[in-house]
Amino acid sequence: MVARTYTVAFEGVEARLVEVQCALAAGMPGFSVVGLPDKAVSEARERVRAALGALSIALPMKKITINLSPADLPKEGSHFDLPIALAVLAAIGIIPPEDIEDCVSIGELSLDGRLIPVVGALPSAMAAAEAGRALICPAACGSEAAWVGATQVFAPSTLDAALRHFTGQSPLPPARPGEVTPDPSLRDLRDVKGQERAKRALEIAAAGRHHLFMVGPPGAGKSMLAARLPGILPPLNAAEALETSMIQSLAGLLSDGGISRTRPFREPHHTASTAAMIGGGRGARPGEISLAHNGVLFMDEFPEFARTVLDTLRQPIETGEVVVARANAHVRYPCRFLLIAAANPCKCGHFGDAARACSRAPGCAEDYLGRISGPLMDRFDLRIEVPPVGFADLDLPASGDSSATVAARVAAARAVQNARFSAHPATRTNAEAEGAILEQIAGPDAEGRDLLTRAAERFGLSARAYHRILRVARTVADLDGSEHVRKPHLAEAISFRLTGAAG
Repeated sequence: MVARTYTVAFEGVEARLVEVQCALAAGMPGFSVVGLPDKAVSEARERVRAALGALSIALPMKKITINLSPADLPKEGSHFDLPIALAVLAAIGIIPPEDIEDCVSIGELSLDGRLIPVVGALPSAMAAAEAGRALICPAACGSEAAWVGATQVFAPSTLDAALRHFTGQSPLPPARPGEVTPDPSLRDLRDVKGQERAKRALEIAAAGRHHLFMVGPPGAGKSMLAARLPGILPPLNAAEALETSMIQSLAGLLSDGGISRTRPFREPHHTASTAAMIGGGRGARPGEISLAHNGVLFMDEFPEFARTVLDTLRQPIETGEVVVARANAHVRYPCRFLLIAAANPCKCGHFGDAARACSRAPGCAEDYLGRISGPLMDRFDLRIEVPPVGFADLDLPASGDSSATVAARVAAARAVQNARFSAHPATRTNAEAEGAILEQIAGPDAEGRDLLTRAAERFGLSARAYHRILRVARTVADLDGSEHVRKPHLAEAISFRLTGAAG
């Protein structure tokens, strides 16, 4: 019996390596795959057999057993095709076994031997780099996987090309990274007429990564404001872009191997399920909160989301990660997102308008916003009312700063925070500061402390609210270019805490 071990990267941000063992033994000719495979993996034997037949490679008259080890780890997907084929070719002596033992491989085989792209090439390349191995993947995945840079990536278009590479007949050149793709959908903040207070809240949210809750009637511009947030956020740095792209790779959202420096903007519909938001389903895929990692999660019609969906957001907001636990998989995904929530003041949306409000006011508004639990609402640093814009204001020319101008101020504030937290890698922005670090960077002067104490006593602020006000005040001071948090900074932070849904 001949047995060899080759490696394939298993899907997941925390990529694990699954060994593919091929054994030839005396017995009836045939293919068998063992090790908890799903239907797609079991069908790999037919695809591999047909692909080898297309190359005029005859299999020996022996039983071929493919063992996907470890056996207790469930396997699914078609990306095992290529490693199984390479293992068979090595076991029958066509490919030198020592040449591929240090390779990680992924890829689906068509019946004529072409390599079909699969999801997860980027995290697979990361796993290969950590293991000190090269990666073999389909040509369509090569430019995506090559972004890792810490390992060689070879991307044949066919099984025949991979075979010629390993036999030395036609070595493949290493794949090159794809392009950094610009985002043409960024919109200018000057398009929004009026709403100066809302624009200010948006700037503070972007500068310190503070979660923002907006409440206002339909058509007031809540969605319009949220859609312009990516245009004022600083671009992703190299590490953030790679981290974000790994999650998008698992979801199959990367196109042509390119990655973007623009922060992701996700806006799930209010009918989204818990699995769609948090992650799960087949293969424990990343959910919307992970796809918004390092970017923005915009939840319009916030009270319309299922109560279970809303309450599952509480822990990810605090920890910046989520564990998708299933019977056969536990996958940990990062989810450091900026949450922007928007809501109408009541079910009909016209609470506060005497001419249009329904007869159930004010109980209608209390019931509607009451769908949002207190602990979740307490996690919003900024809360604002977005009033309707009058027709006269719509005829006025564009006013206020452009997105580029606001983005420059936000970038300057973020630069101050990067320097401030350089010795604390777990803390990147003011919104994440806590404990002794928060006291050190946001300790107010005597007048500011007196104002904050009186506000806490009068409005019954929780300890979480107290600390979140300090974080917002620190961000306001950074935008103001002030080294210390003073009374005006705290006054503005308190005003954003005690408006909107807080009232």
